[in-house]
Amino acid sequence: MAEKITAPKKNQPKKNQPEKSRQEKIKTATLLSGRSWRFKFIGGFLGLLAVLLVGRLADHQVLMNHAFLEKQGEARMVRTENIQAHRGMITDRNGEPLAVSTPVVTLWANPKVLGQDADSWRAVGRVMSWSEKELGEKMAQYNGKEFMYLRRQLSPSEAEIVLAQNIDGVYGKREYKRFYPAGEVVAHLVGFTNIDDAGQEGVELAFNDALTGVAGKRRVVRDLKGRMVKDLGLQQPEQNGADMALSIDLRLQYFAHTILKKIVTDFDAQGGSAVVIDVKTGEILAMVNSPSFNPNNRVGIKPQQMRNRALVDVFEPGSTMKPLTMSAALESGKWRPETIIDTNPGYITIQGKVLKDHNNYGVIDLTKVIAKSSQVGTVKIAMSLEPNAVRNMFQRFGLGQATGTGFPGESVGVLPSYQRWRDLDRATLAFGHGVSVTALQLAHAYSIFANHGISQPVSLLRQDQIKTGEQVVPEAVVKQIIPMMEAVTQPGGTGTRARVPGFRVAGKTGTVHKLGPGGYSADRYVAMFAGIAPVSEPRYAMAVMIDEPASGKYYGGEVAAPVFSQLMQGVLQLMGTLPDDLQVPVPATQKTVDKKSPDNLKSSVFGKVAA
Repeated sequence: MAEKITAPKKNQPKKNQPEKSRQEKIKTATLLSGRSWRFKFIGGFLGLLAVLLVGRLADHQVLMNHAFLEKQGEARMVRTENIQAHRGMITDRNGEPLAVSTPVVTLWANPKVLGQDADSWRAVGRVMSWSEKELGEKMAQYNGKEFMYLRRQLSPSEAEIVLAQNIDGVYGKREYKRFYPAGEVVAHLVGFTNIDDAGQEGVELAFNDALTGVAGKRRVVRDLKGRMVKDLGLQQPEQNGADMALSIDLRLQYFAHTILKKIVTDFDAQGGSAVVIDVKTGEILAMVNSPSFNPNNRVGIKPQQMRNRALVDVFEPGSTMKPLTMSAALESGKWRPETIIDTNPGYITIQGKVLKDHNNYGVIDLTKVIAKSSQVGTVKIAMSLEPNAVRNMFQRFGLGQATGTGFPGESVGVLPSYQRWRDLDRATLAFGHGVSVTALQLAHAYSIFANHGISQPVSLLRQDQIKTGEQVVPEAVVKQIIPMMEAVTQPGGTGTRARVPGFRVAGKTGTVHKLGPGGYSADRYVAMFAGIAPVSEPRYAMAVMIDEPASGKYYGGEVAAPVFSQLMQGVLQLMGTLPDDLQVPVPATQKTVDKKSPDNLKSSVFGKVAA
C-alpha cells in the first residue's frame, strides 16, 4: 500500500526547526507589541495638546475680536465735534457795527440713515422742494455716503420748519453768517467772508486770523441715526475772534458815499474815489468808492464794482503834483513865493515836445504859477533844479511806496528813477506825468502839508495812541506852500469851487488824459482835487478822483472840486471844527475895495463865500 502524503498545517513548526529560532520570534513579537502601545500614548498626548492649543487660540481670538469690536463700536458712536468760534465784530471808530455774525442753522443729512428708503428720501425732497429728477440725482450721488448738505445758513425759524418734520437722518448744525449793517457804504473797505466765514476781501481778509478765533472741541455719543445720546463733556473751549475798531467815522462815510455817488451819476463817470485823513493821527476817517455793491447779496455783482479804487487803482496825478515840485524849488533856496518868472509866450518846447498853458500868463510870481496851474512856469522852475530834486521830493511825500495799511492788493504806484534824466522826463514829471499814485497816496501826500511837513503813518484802524511821525519837509517850506495852494481856491484860481463856507481851504486841481495801451487818450480824462482845511490850523486832508467824466465837463476844478467842498464842509461840521476868523467885507456903497490889495481881495472872497 502506497504511503499517503498530506500538506503541513499553517503555523505549525517544522519538526526539524531549531528551538532557538522559535524563541527569537516570540521576543520580536513581544517587542513590537510594546512599541505600538508607546506610539499610541504619544499620539494621544500630542492630539490632546493640539486640542488645548487650538482652544486657547480660539479663546484668544474671541477676546481680541471682542476688544476690537468694542473699540470699533465706540469709534462709530463717540464723536469729537468742533464748536465754531464767534467771528469778531468790526466797528467804526465810535463803536457802530460794520460787520457782525448772526446765528444761522445749516441743514444736513446722513444718506446711510436714509438708506434706500424711497419714502424717507421723498420726505426730504418735499421739504427741500426737489423735483423728482433732482431727487433721483441726489439718491444716486450720495448713495452709501454719510454726509450731505441740504441747505446752508438758514435762519433758525426757517430751519425749524424742516427739523419739525422729524425725518430720520436729517439734522441741523449751528453756524454763523456775516451781516453788514452799512451795506454798500463800507463794502470796499470792510470786504466780506465766504459761506464758511473766512475773509475774502478787504479788512475781513487782511485781519482774518485775528477775527476768526479758534474753534472748540466737544466729545459726544451719537446713535446709528446720528442723534446725540450723551454729552461726554468739553475738551477745548472755543476762543472767539477779536473785535476790531476801524478808523473811519460811519457818519462821514455815509456822507461821502452819498456825495460821490451823486457826482459820478451826474457826470456819467466810470467811477470815483474820495479819501479823508486826520493829519494829526494818520487815521483814515472816510474812504469811499463808486460804483459800490451790497456785500449782503453779491449775486450778479461785476468785478469792477468790488475794487477798492482808492487803494488799488492808480492814475497820473497831473497838476496836483505842482505843490510838491514847488516844495523842491523853495527848499533849494533858488526860489521864493514872490519870485518873478516869465511864462511868455504861453508855451515851451522841450526836446521837440510843446508844453502849453491854457493862456499866456506872461510875467507872474510863483504863487500865481500854482494858482493858474502854469505848465510853463512849473517846467522852467523844475529845469533849474538838480535832476533828481523833484523825484526825491516826491519820494519823501510817500509816492512809489506802500502806505502801510496792510490792505490786500494795495498798489504802490510808480515813481520813475533814472541814472540819466532826459530833459523831457524831468519836465513832465514836474507836473505829474510819468508817475502814478492811488487816491490814498495823494491824500497822504497832502496830509504832510497840513501837518507842518511831518509824515504821519496812515491807518485803517482806530489809533488810541498817536504814533511818532517823520519830518520829511522843512516846516518853513510848508508855511510858504500853503498860502500858494490857498490862492488856488480864490478868484482867479483853478479851484474856486472847492471853497467851504466859513472856512479857509487850500489845495490843487488836476486834470489828465487817461493813459491806455495806445498812449494818452484824446477824450478820456481823470479829474482830481487834493486839499487841506482849515488853513488857520490844518487838521484834515482829502483827495478826490473822478474817473472818465463824460458829461462834457472834465476839469478837476469843475468835477472834483465840488466834491471836496461838500465833503470837507461835512467833515468840519461833524468834527466840531471852529470856523476861521474871517473878515466881513464892508458894502461897496460904504467903501471902495482896492482889487489889487491881497488883503482886501481875501476879505471879498470869504465874505462872498460866507454869504
